[in-house]
Amino acid sequence: MLKVVQLKCEYLKNPIDIGVTKPRFSWIIESDKRNVVQTSYEVHVSENGDFRNMLWNSGLVESDESAHVYYEGPALKSKTKYNFRVRISDNYGETSDWSETAFFATTLCSPNEWVARFITAEGKDDGKSSKGTLLRKEFGISEEIESARVYVTSLGMYELHINGKKVGDALFTPGWTAYNKRLQFQTYDVTEMLKQGSNAIGAVLGAGWYKGDLAGWIGRRNVYGDKTALLLQMNVLFKDGSESVIVSDDEWKSSDGPILYSELYHGETYDARLEKEGWDKPDYGDSAWEKAQYVDFDLKKVVPQDGLYVKRQETLKPKAMFVTPKGEQVIDFGQNLAGWVKFKVSGNPGDRVILKHAEVLDKDGNFYIENMRAAKVRIEYILKGQGEETFEPHFTFQGFRYIMIEEFPGNPPLEKFEAIVLHSDMEKNGTFSCSNELLNQLNHNILWGLKGNFIDIPTDCPQRDERLGWTGDAQIFISTACFLMDTALFFRKWLRDLKAEQLENGGVPFVIPDVLTNNLQSDRIIREQHSSTGWGDAAVICPWTAYQYYGDVEILKEQYETMKKWVGYIREHAAEGLIWDTGFHFGDWVALDAKEGSYIGATPTDLIATAYYAYSTKLTAQTARVLGNINEAEEYDSLYDKIIQAFRNEFYTSRGRLAARTQTAHILALMFDLAPIEHKDRTIKTLLKLLEENKGHLTTGFLGTPYFCHVLSENGHLDAAYDLLLKEDFPSWLYQVKMGATTIWEHLDGIKPDGTMWSANMNSFNHYAYGAIGDWIYKVTAGINIDPSFPGFKRAIIKPRPGGGITYVIAKQKTIYGDLSVEWSLIDGYIMVSVIVPHNTQAFITLPKASPEQVQDKGIDFVTCDGGCAGMVGSGRYEFKYVYA
Repeated sequence: MLKVVQLKCEYLKNPIDIGVTKPRFSWIIESDKRNVVQTSYEVHVSENGDFRNMLWNSGLVESDESAHVYYEGPALKSKTKYNFRVRISDNYGETSDWSETAFFATTLCSPNEWVARFITAEGKDDGKSSKGTLLRKEFGISEEIESARVYVTSLGMYELHINGKKVGDALFTPGWTAYNKRLQFQTYDVTEMLKQGSNAIGAVLGAGWYKGDLAGWIGRRNVYGDKTALLLQMNVLFKDGSESVIVSDDEWKSSDGPILYSELYHGETYDARLEKEGWDKPDYGDSAWEKAQYVDFDLKKVVPQDGLYVKRQETLKPKAMFVTPKGEQVIDFGQNLAGWVKFKVSGNPGDRVILKHAEVLDKDGNFYIENMRAAKVRIEYILKGQGEETFEPHFTFQGFRYIMIEEFPGNPPLEKFEAIVLHSDMEKNGTFSCSNELLNQLNHNILWGLKGNFIDIPTDCPQRDERLGWTGDAQIFISTACFLMDTALFFRKWLRDLKAEQLENGGVPFVIPDVLTNNLQSDRIIREQHSSTGWGDAAVICPWTAYQYYGDVEILKEQYETMKKWVGYIREHAAEGLIWDTGFHFGDWVALDAKEGSYIGATPTDLIATAYYAYSTKLTAQTARVLGNINEAEEYDSLYDKIIQAFRNEFYTSRGRLAARTQTAHILALMFDLAPIEHKDRTIKTLLKLLEENKGHLTTGFLGTPYFCHVLSENGHLDAAYDLLLKEDFPSWLYQVKMGATTIWEHLDGIKPDGTMWSANMNSFNHYAYGAIGDWIYKVTAGINIDPSFPGFKRAIIKPRPGGGITYVIAKQKTIYGDLSVEWSLIDGYIMVSVIVPHNTQAFITLPKASPEQVQDKGIDFVTCDGGCAGMVGSGRYEFKYVYA
């Protein structure tokens, strides 16, 4: 049996918003055999479902590629649906049937295709306003409808309605991009929402990221503009072949609505008494509404959707309702999350529901919001008094576990409240469970840290007046993120904004989209505006990591110039082009070895900066080689060698002592291969000594912590790595777990052992950076690794390394070729290892403490290796059991 399933186009199933000229196809192979390799494929593309009039027939292509296969046919038309199917053959001589038909549709592919214009309901004095506004238009349809598509975006956020129903399930559209350079538009199929006769289309607009409050600690507003606006074009195709186009223009009507106030940080105030019943339906009396006004915006900056939509993902029921020692009525949802509260309420007109949000309770059990800083995190709903009313916000979200009910008509019933979890619509990639329940909870916390902070961009935190796309946090966590979720499109979109925001001199802003450069004069910590080591390096590390996980060379093609410019920026600012000792750096941020009153750890920033400089240069050389730019690869190789030598000359003594006696200094020297070969053992021993001096605990910050366990396990100290990971007292990952954390904290000591807290000024309890340990858990404990020469898990490296008293692990990774899984268990002196390898891939399996003789009966050519034996396998399921001693 050979079968082709799960057809996708540009990572998506049946997308309708393709804006590229040469889309790519991917598929999964099913077979009942082992060692299955695709030997050829055929792809058909047609405008009709029976494929009689073929647009493109690839012909028989001898290739094992089943991911990122390019369309090579005639130029595609915009606003057109195309069907495609795939047939393959394998190395057993079997040919599959044609796959089920999938489709993709192109969207508006050129700015010249827009005939609509931006319109607004706001005036020149509304820059300070955070109200919601309404826009509407009625139109008639006399012909029978074949299909209808809406292409829409906004300045601010929008909700689109047709004939009384919301269009689609996406939230916070059009998402956050570098609006002054690129603004996404969305495509919706609204065929079933229209009817012959009278129709109405309407939009609700809110301030959002475009004109609302941003970077609250420096008080930015109207960053991109001071008016919300809508751009909409609907193309209706009739069965007789004719077409009608409805566009946003000055014939639309505008009005204020029931959203009195809506801000991302502060929440929403909604007066249901002001609802305009039927405003989004035909035959509504809008004679008192104002005429919409035009807003100028360069349509060349409007681009098709290239990220993932934010959507409702889960609904959590309350765990408990209680009264705090201060008399506050509080609901606990049992999980720190990002989203909002949906509730039902009955009462009289003018009655109010007022909610506030918090992540934790203080040591006395009272509601704690000081760490929200200036964010008001407040929801106010004013009842219209017509039976039971249901409310959920529109253009805001909060990071919370607890809500305080400040006001509610009558006694609030617990069952009337729900927490709606929101995040970008990523498919779950990885799962992990093991015999250690604290470690399982840590993995849960890491996943929920991702969920809470991957809301259109990779934010630092989802609760306080910040929520920005910090580059350092993203590069630290991206590998773990790719294990947990399918983040290919999520990071593609964000990296396109990074590319757009990169400065002319190659510098990289601290946050993407950039709302900080040239606006930090009042910040007491940050003395410069951009380009910190470990933060700007996201320009190199993120695309390279995404390429490793998805095997998508287009990511490198798009970002290569950005990578080169970043390395060039450092070279320009480094002493003799080699030691980066200038500028402001966050350094080993919030390390425990920082001086009192400082957030920057004790490791010298010039050492960290030069180490990351070497690493980014190395990755840029590797990227150049992948792209076939051999001469440039050799140039970067040469620069890399010079940086390494300069690092050793500057930071190592002649006897091999690393000048900075900190954990992070030694971790980076080892992780980035900067330690002199003859002095590597001393570097390792000193790191172990530093660990011992701290009773086996870490003192590292953002840049040292992610690599600590890797450095230990890769240098012969696996037991020390497990000991560090599984520490339960302060400071450690499991300390947070035992303190009741359900996400990852910004500070290892966010809540101290005595129940007091880190300064409220910077104390997020949902801050995923330290969750980067997930990368080690998947790669070492579970043993799932990528062969860098065969990215995308085309060839996996399976190398489980048991330890820490863990007796079993079950892990799965969904790859672009299918599900890869590893299970191992220790029972009565034996180890059982089970591996599933997706079809059309291979895996190099290392069995710990095994000899070839113990496993040769599996028909695999195992050979002795360091720590066990190893062999190459093809696709299929493999099980091994042997004495483990």
